[in-house]
Amino acid sequence: MSDEAETTEAGAYVGLFSGGKDSSWAVYRALADGLPVERLLTVHPAGDSYMYHVPETRLARLAAESIGIPLVEVEPDDFDAGATTDSGEQGDSELEPMEAALTKLADEIPLAGVTAGAVESEFQTSRIEAMCERLGIDLYAPLWQEDPRELADSMLEAGFEITILQVAAAGLDESWLGRTLDREAIAELETLNDEYGVHILGEGGEFETFVTDGPHMSRPIELEYDTEWEGTRGRIRVTDARLGER
Repeated sequence: MSDEAETTEAGAYVGLFSGGKDSSWAVYRALADGLPVERLLTVHPAGDSYMYHVPETRLARLAAESIGIPLVEVEPDDFDAGATTDSGEQGDSELEPMEAALTKLADEIPLAGVTAGAVESEFQTSRIEAMCERLGIDLYAPLWQEDPRELADSMLEAGFEITILQVAAAGLDESWLGRTLDREAIAELETLNDEYGVHILGEGGEFETFVTDGPHMSRPIELEYDTEWEGTRGRIRVTDARLGER
């Protein structure tokens, strides 16, 4: 696994991409470091997932269009998240469609590696590392083991505009749905981290995000949505999304 550009290695990189802040930051950093990211790959989970960002993954199409990199979309073969209570078994099963898609891509373009936005999750990272070893490619993970607050600050300093799509943690109420993840929100998340253990970047599934604009995007993404709240957790349901103008 590398957090530095392998500029001497031939072949293309594929950004493992949901449209959320972490995968978007990994792609942004790869591009800034000169890696040839020639495809983005989005997996649309059939239900709750241990491996993937879940809400509103269809927005990745607009994000990819704005970034200017072709998107490959993977539809899992109706994997039933409730079919097993073993998280490890589920994680392995969920990885299979991604690995199959990358294997197919390797027949079309020479693959050097993938980018991933994992920060602290050994569960996800160990599986992606093992997949990369099987495929003989590199893993570029610029967020791995970095300080969450410093990462958040770097995203905002770079010009990322981040919207919260879903929350599921103590201290995060309905008012967070659709909220912009700005410096004020980060400061509040630091307080919630002290009080409840909420991860500042939502690495434990406390919240999910979508990047509506950034320095690597040609046009911002405008969202219209409804909110759904279930007492202790909630999400937004996007009713319309489109590329705006600069």
